Amino acid sequence: MQAKYKKYILNFKRPSGTSRGVLTTKETWLLQISDGKNTGIGECGILRSLSVDDRPDYEEKLKWVCANINTGPEFLWEELKEFPSIQFGVEMAFRSLYSENKFELFPSDFTRGEASISINGLIWMGDKSFMKQQISEKIEAGFDCIKMKIGAIDFETELELLKYIRREFSSEEIELRVDANGAFSAEEALEKLKQLSEFQLHSIEQPIKQGQWEVMASLCAKTPLPIALDEELIGIFDPKGKAEMLEVINPQYLILKPSLIGGFKGTQEWIDLAEKQKIGWWVTSALESNIGLNAITQWTYTQNTRMPQGLGTGSLYTNNFESPLEVKHGQIHYNPGQKWDFNFNTCI
Repeated sequence: MQAKYKKYILNFKRPSGTSRGVLTTKETWLLQISDGKNTGIGECGILRSLSVDDRPDYEEKLKWVCANINTGPEFLWEELKEFPSIQFGVEMAFRSLYSENKFELFPSDFTRGEASISINGLIWMGDKSFMKQQISEKIEAGFDCIKMKIGAIDFETELELLKYIRREFSSEEIELRVDANGAFSAEEALEKLKQLSEFQLHSIEQPIKQGQWEVMASLCAKTPLPIALDEELIGIFDPKGKAEMLEVINPQYLILKPSLIGGFKGTQEWIDLAEKQKIGWWVTSALESNIGLNAITQWTYTQNTRMPQGLGTGSLYTNNFESPLEVKHGQIHYNPGQKWDFNFNTCI
């Protein structure tokens, strides 16, 4: 068996703002494995400054994977504990290799085009007019769940935007989620949650920076607004550590990003622990290309969750790969009649 990898730079159609800065490009790494007859494709979707495996030896680890590809996915996954995005790429590539169709990793009603997945419409940070424009576009496109990134512009302006949505649409018509990306200080967080709760929000993601377990536990106990942990999950590799964190913080929801938490296997560990503790969850892509998004979406459908998922990022880039994934009326669909436009050897 042979393996090789390639870096691929995705270009945003327009700069996309988060509380950690504005994104114009997204680096990703594509992994191809071959047994001489079939090939498999995986994506190692690293997020610089956020992924725990944003390390100087990242490419060296990819070289090591290629040199040791014959050891198989189980051995490699265990050896890659500190490189969750590579774990995900390896899992995906082997699943692709052994599938009848290398892009149909989890055959289901979804991949047959007979079912779809409800997703949220994502509102990126920017000035008030830009964010208002995005909100209008998502509502006109048929989304009934909107996720708005907050924490980078003036908080009062963000409250005005939420008030604008609620003036037009009730919580029964539009579900609103907000994502603070850890932007609030521990001292101000509870008061801000109280102000946000006036707009009948579904939840807020990561109100304070990760690693403050006791503070987050207090917030989750007192909050008038359900809290979803996101960055808090990154870097916890051991199932015992995962269980300890959930027991201490006891959040209302988890946000699961396979590229950041160890692929399908790592995500399943979190799901099993969450369900044992009656914690809700949903799956979100982490700005992968359509290669990774395809795998995440297909796997998510098999989990039989009916909550809107965070899987609508495929249209962000000018140079994404054409795929059967289509977003229509707030749902992501798989069109089996649409062919892939992907060639590992020619992508640069």
